[in-house]
Amino acid sequence: MSFSYIFSRLDVQQIASAFIVLFAVIDVLGSTPVFITLKQQGRPVNAWKATLISLGLLLGFFFAGDAMLRLFNVDIASFAVAGSLVIFLMSLEMILDVVIFKNMGPIKSATLIPVVFPLLAGAGSFTTLLSLRAEYATVNILIGLLLNMIFVFIVLKATEKVERIISPAAIYLLRKFFGSILLAISVRLFTANLSTLMQNLG
Repeated sequence: MSFSYIFSRLDVQQIASAFIVLFAVIDVLGSTPVFITLKQQGRPVNAWKATLISLGLLLGFFFAGDAMLRLFNVDIASFAVAGSLVIFLMSLEMILDVVIFKNMGPIKSATLIPVVFPLLAGAGSFTTLLSLRAEYATVNILIGLLLNMIFVFIVLKATEKVERIISPAAIYLLRKFFGSILLAISVRLFTANLSTLMQNLG
């Protein structure tokens, strides 16, 4: 694949959309209180390690997830429809302040669990990446992901400063705002891929 082809696929609107969707799903600002609590418990998070492992997991699933789906005879359109439902439920969590997805894991390591998984690179992020592949060019999704990981690193490195700058009320409002964005995106993903799925079934 040549650089000219990659450059021709660049789309600022897709990059911005992918960034916003992933930003809302990862919700690193909303997780700031968790990072603060871990530090107070004597379990500081290694920003470099958490960011790089999260990026590696997300990239791995982004490129290998398609093969995994084929292994189970599932196409991208079907996964995108299922993913839109997961994103829909996540948006309801953010908007209604309810808990739908629960982390019942027994592992207590702070950097890997719960920071890398499920906060940064959880099922929602995996689902969202493959759902985006159904509509956006790969290069635009990857740029959006990379920009998110840079932002994640900055937040992890400056957790206490971020908490001082952004009040709990502001974080609460951000969650509501991005919850509404996710809700709209989940509906769009569902309707856009449902027609493709029905054509494949037909």
